[in-house]
Amino acid sequence: MRTLLLPLLLLLTPDLYPVDGGGFSLSSSKGFLECASQILYMDQDAYQLPTNYSRNIPPDKNTTVYIGINVNRVSGVDENREEITLDVFLQVSWEDMRLNVPFNKSHIDLPWEFRQLIWMPDLYIWQLQTMKILSVLQEMASLRLYANHTVSVSIGATITIKCEMDFVLYPLDVQNCAIDFSSYKYTREDVRFVWREVAPWSGISGEQRREFRLPKYVVTFVTDKSNHIRNFGEGEHSAARLQIKLSRELRGYLLESYLPSSLFVIISWGSFCVIPEIVPGRMVLLVTTLLSLVTMFDTVSTNSPDALELKCIEVWLISCTIFVFLALLEYFVVLFGIRYDKSWSRRRQDLRRAASAAQLAPPPLHINHSQDSPILEMPGDASDSFLSRFATKVDHGVMFCGAQHGALDRYALMVFPLCFLLFTIIYWTTYLSEAHKAMHD
Repeated sequence: MRTLLLPLLLLLTPDLYPVDGGGFSLSSSKGFLECASQILYMDQDAYQLPTNYSRNIPPDKNTTVYIGINVNRVSGVDENREEITLDVFLQVSWEDMRLNVPFNKSHIDLPWEFRQLIWMPDLYIWQLQTMKILSVLQEMASLRLYANHTVSVSIGATITIKCEMDFVLYPLDVQNCAIDFSSYKYTREDVRFVWREVAPWSGISGEQRREFRLPKYVVTFVTDKSNHIRNFGEGEHSAARLQIKLSRELRGYLLESYLPSSLFVIISWGSFCVIPEIVPGRMVLLVTTLLSLVTMFDTVSTNSPDALELKCIEVWLISCTIFVFLALLEYFVVLFGIRYDKSWSRRRQDLRRAASAAQLAPPPLHINHSQDSPILEMPGDASDSFLSRFATKVDHGVMFCGAQHGALDRYALMVFPLCFLLFTIIYWTTYLSEAHKAMHD
């Protein structure tokens, strides 16, 4: 049969023509490659398709297609484009009772081009962006037929998956991506997709890789064994779902953002221990701390992924900035009290002398000429009494703020740490509970 190979190729592929100097030249022809591979395979194993075989008809009613996937590596996670790139080995198998293996063979390997001649499921991967079959000397794809009429397709490929991500809880966020394998033409009455367990990929140490640790993420893959239905086109389509969970490594964010910002807030409390009259030292401490937090917030906001709302880490940094700003505002109040305390103290002494003189002098007499007898009237008015009390309260408040012993600073040194501790407890309790809910959704 090998002697008839070249004439058959010349007859079946007109793109094959002789050239000067001997040999043949072949223009790019997919049909030639398919035909050549089939003839070569038939020459080796004498395999022929049944005469009544149709590649457009499924093997059986409600054909079961088994999906197996083995993730070799997570190449990267693009947060801005919301994409995940994976190196995978994909296995698809089904039974086709119309195909038989030659006698005394457990299986036969068919040429990859042979897939054009047999029925294959029209596999559609939802959320798939790109797919590239790996190749070294040839493409990493195989087509095998077993003695039990099972057809198995194995492909090594690099795929890019689109994953809808929500970064409101960043960096406590947990991203869950559902990847569905289904048919775009056959409904669930014709083709059903289910998972088949495959041996997990083992690393160099021999341990099975069920999760992959990246610099920022821990990526976990879980096959969902429940039945999933996709509604589109002409009916309901069966789907096998792969769940991808991306949980973020929190240690780096604690060391790079949360710890420094907390230390900046604590350092700002040291300004309460500085004598208010030392304006340059206390002002430099507070302003430098405030500017450092503003710079940190700008850096984190620029380098973090976008979200529709304020992210978790942005809420923390804004709150830390507000705490430092309030410490700076408290110092402004103290300076205001010190500035006016001296002038007000002199005025206060004058008021006290006038009040003492008024208490020692006898009350004046007012004679009512319309009456036969004199009537004594005491001066005074309710509104004057209220204004006097209010002025006294303001006077005491200014004296309290501008006291040389730092009375306001002593109270601030107790109130600020308690408020920050309360905020920290509420913050972590709220966001950790939200992250726990997102992880189990």
